[in-house]
Amino acid sequence: MAKKEKKVKVTLKRSINRRTAGHKACVAGLGLRRIGHSVEVIDTPENRGMINKVSYLLAVEES
Repeated sequence: MAKKEKKVKVTLKRSINRRTAGHKACVAGLGLRRIGHSVEVIDTPENRGMINKVSYLLAVEES
């Protein structure tokens, strides 16, 4: 049996216009496309790092 992976729901709340290329890449890496778009990502250190880097653009919910 596979373990249940912990997930985090991430929603893009602010625009990525006029942001640095690294911040735009983090948003794209999380799978977010437009304002209001939500995705569930696995809670890994890599994803947490991307979330922390652009936290001012996101809303994060533990699930």
